[in-house]
Amino acid sequence: MSHVPQIKIPATYIRGGTSKGVFFRLDDLPEPCKVAGEARDKLLLRVIGSPDPYGQQIDGMGGATSSTSKTVILAKSAEPGHDVDYLFGQVAINKAFVDWSGNCGNLTAAVGAFAIMSGFVAAERVPENGICTVRIWQKNISKTIIAHVPVSHGEVQETGDFELDGVTFPAAEVAIEFMDPADGEGSMFPTGNLVDDLEVPGIGTFRATMINAGIPTIFVNAADIGYTGTELQKDINSDAEALARFETMRAWGAVKMGLIADISEAAARQHTPKIAFVAPATAYVSSSGKQIFAGDIDVCVRALSMGKLHHAMMGTASVAIATAAAVPGTLVNLAAGGVERDSVTFGHPSGTLRVGAAAEIVKGEWRAKKAVMSRSARVLMEGFVRIPGDAF
Repeated sequence: MSHVPQIKIPATYIRGGTSKGVFFRLDDLPEPCKVAGEARDKLLLRVIGSPDPYGQQIDGMGGATSSTSKTVILAKSAEPGHDVDYLFGQVAINKAFVDWSGNCGNLTAAVGAFAIMSGFVAAERVPENGICTVRIWQKNISKTIIAHVPVSHGEVQETGDFELDGVTFPAAEVAIEFMDPADGEGSMFPTGNLVDDLEVPGIGTFRATMINAGIPTIFVNAADIGYTGTELQKDINSDAEALARFETMRAWGAVKMGLIADISEAAARQHTPKIAFVAPATAYVSSSGKQIFAGDIDVCVRALSMGKLHHAMMGTASVAIATAAAVPGTLVNLAAGGVERDSVTFGHPSGTLRVGAAAEIVKGEWRAKKAVMSRSARVLMEGFVRIPGDAF
């Protein structure tokens, strides 16, 4: 019996923020995979090692978590005033699909560096020493992101002393600006309300803030669902019933936000919306054993991604948190003290993060102007990935 040999595809494995992903240049993909569709999805699934009924992605580059089951495709931007087009694919672990419905904020930190390394940024715009401003067009949500990437001796600087909770080692700081970060078209608050009653049949009715900023996110009060807001991964992810409840709440929230027409569609849209719960600032011990004091933070937030509690915080959800905190009357703002603010420091399972945001009322509706945060990125491996030639 003959077997199709493996093929190799140029790729780079990069940590961005608290995530890791396999990065591709669009031009390096096999011809059938250069356009969106079944062939591209099958290729990325095989690269990552999905679908895997064991949930481990042993036969691929994925790391068996939502933070490490990620792919990025970059190309020279066709959008005026931008350097690079950034397309993000969240690969399901145990199911055969790639979710293209949203952005990955953490990997955005790596996009700027990769764009410089790949020559997508004009040479005259890259300083010998200093900060290179990379203009990113986020294709999933059609938004502009600006990455400020440090450069030393004409090369991207990856090492440094910037520390990010959820990442073990320090690296160079990359400042990221999410411009007009409402996800997609329409209102930042798609229901028209800062707080809604979210009715979840069979579970209950919950106060919820549903926002499109960074990524569509549903915020509920921790106390309303029996939590303190200081939980760690083991407290949630070991409870199958709790995870099922969160997924049901997320599905009904997606319907109320107008993202899907029926809850049955939520299974094929796991990346968005996110669901998170908030609580007033409370002391706790992070997953690394670090003591977080109530005075260190403004609010506690825990968020789920792809059906599991995230080990830190998704970058895009951080934008949603900061934007919601900037709007008086949202559940996030109320949990953070109910005061006007242009930044928020929140506690997550791995530690803390400070994110700035500005929001304003335009023609009677709230609009996010910009959100700013710092991340870091580092190339872990570069060369080729190999997959069976008949995988796509």
